[in-house]
Amino acid sequence: MTAKPPGTFRVMTWNIHGALGRNPRFDLARVLALIECHDPDIVALQEVDSRRPHTADTETFSVIERRLGHWGLGAKTIVTADGAYGQMLLSRWRPRRSDVHDISYPEREPRRAIVADIDTPDGPARVIATHLGLSFGERRTQARALLQLIDGGPQTTVVVGDFNDWLFAGSVRAVLRGACPGRTRFRTFPSGFPLFRLDRIYCRPAAALVQGFTDPAAARLSDHLPVIADVVAVPVALPPGEPQSSSLSHDATIVAKRSESAASALR
Repeated sequence: MTAKPPGTFRVMTWNIHGALGRNPRFDLARVLALIECHDPDIVALQEVDSRRPHTADTETFSVIERRLGHWGLGAKTIVTADGAYGQMLLSRWRPRRSDVHDISYPEREPRRAIVADIDTPDGPARVIATHLGLSFGERRTQARALLQLIDGGPQTTVVVGDFNDWLFAGSVRAVLRGACPGRTRFRTFPSGFPLFRLDRIYCRPAAALVQGFTDPAAARLSDHLPVIADVVAVPVALPPGEPQSSSLSHDATIVAKRSESAASALR
């Protein structure tokens, strides 16, 4: 395991592909073991899937939270009689505020952004976890919605997830780079022979991103590789006289709701 520098917190994002390995077979235990090897403080997981006959070991959202021992918030975008599908954000420290925002695009698969304001031992941070859509226009619209969720105040902001973003012209990173100039650039998909940089960690300010890496061993467990980064809570210098923006109102439910700001960005 790569050592975490003092004074940083570790962030991990991973599309776990329903915990289906190359077999393919459901193997959540190995997925969780790999996460634990890196000892992340904050974890964003995409394609969390509990749609299978239920036992104590297959209700995936609950098992993940219980096993990692972190506070967890799930955004269940698809709910059926046999379970649910979506994403999770987990944190070693219970957030001061948390919310789930609907950033879905009309007539496309539902998409969410989980936002949490977390007081780490070294300073406050806003973390936004998401899984963007597959079409070009959908991702562009969702990226603009993410801009509305990035706090303009002095706290460090980290935006993580599977952005499904492989083109540069008009891409998600072209939208986000001004607000979050620090970013990872690892090829993560397909995991066996990575070609595309779909999974990223963005930071504001750029100096907050201390180091990043991935784990090729994850190729046995998912079609995506995880991205891990060590982040320092660096205060953002605001122009003189500029007021700090207000934080999100508290909503600790797992039911996604559309914020006014995100809704306006989707119109």
